Amino acid sequence: MFSKKNDKRFDEKMVGSSQQGSIISIWVDRQTGVNYLYTWSAQGCTLTPLLDEKGEVTVTDIEEVN
Repeated sequence: MFSKKNDKRFDEKMVGSSQQGSIISIWVDRQTGVNYLYTWSAQGCTLTPLLDEKGEVTVTDIEEVN
């Protein structure tokens, strides 16, 4: 799946945190351009595709990612 061991599949586009210590960030898949919403807290974590106002998956142009 990866060509080299050190290749990064995802880039963090934006990171935020709350006073309770949780983390919210947007990850962009460098191969597909799909944006994912990643959340982490002491209770667990989630990763889900980020949707726009029409309910469609948000995709960043691959040229902008790489």
